[in-house]
Amino acid sequence: MKSFLRWVDRFCARHPRFGVPGLMKVLIIGNAAVWLLSMMDTTGTVIYYLSLNPRMVLQGQIWRLVTFALIPRTSSLWALIFLYFYYFIGTALEREWGGAKFNVYFFSGLLFTIVYVFLIYFITGRSMSVGAEYIYLSMFFSFATYYPDMQVLLFFFIPLKIKWLAIVDALFFVLSVVTTSFPENLLPLVATLNYLLFCGDILFSAVSPARFRQRQKTVSFRREAGRIRREQQSAPYRFKCAVCGRTEVSNPELEFRYCSRCAGYHCFCQEHINNHIHFTE
Repeated sequence: MKSFLRWVDRFCARHPRFGVPGLMKVLIIGNAAVWLLSMMDTTGTVIYYLSLNPRMVLQGQIWRLVTFALIPRTSSLWALIFLYFYYFIGTALEREWGGAKFNVYFFSGLLFTIVYVFLIYFITGRSMSVGAEYIYLSMFFSFATYYPDMQVLLFFFIPLKIKWLAIVDALFFVLSVVTTSFPENLLPLVATLNYLLFCGDILFSAVSPARFRQRQKTVSFRREAGRIRREQQSAPYRFKCAVCGRTEVSNPELEFRYCSRCAGYHCFCQEHINNHIHFTE
């Protein structure tokens, strides 16, 4: 997994313009156009000719390999809310990774789905017609991995953190696997493969036993900060790390900085400025 990510990072560094510029914007415009066409099409012909169907692809309808990514999740007005949400999380990931890496991420999700439906067709003879609904939903897992504590307004007035919405999304995936018949029930799992490739190391490190042991050894920063403030009132130094207690007098080789994310003014040495729990009060 890590070797794959290193290869992706090297590839994207060498080819920063790889892929479709502004991919998420293109996808949302395409989804919106298909949604408008489907609203006028009562027979479902538009969705049928755009969905991924291996039998039809082998008969020459190769556009389906791309157009199934443009099928909106629903044909109702809720589609507009979904499209806005997809644009929000997609552009955030583009900014986080860069356009090239985001292209690799999204198209790898499409590729996994294409390979799966063709394998099912060659093995069982069953030709599924699918869209990219689960690929977009799995993209939310990546967003929640990077921004778990970001708050959004559910139904425009209920504040919720992204990590709780991601848990609901995961439960929806599990429900789809349990309640849907084979082979469609495995589509949610296939759609999460690119998430595991790109974000699996972050996910596993967050729940690893070593991480929990590190949390158990965490210093009580509030108590330590109070002790340091009392010492500084009569101490012959200007800077003192709120974590380790070292000063510019005891360790002149260190650099000290104030953390802009902590509430109040709290000083940290160069070893702990990026490795501490932020003060909230």
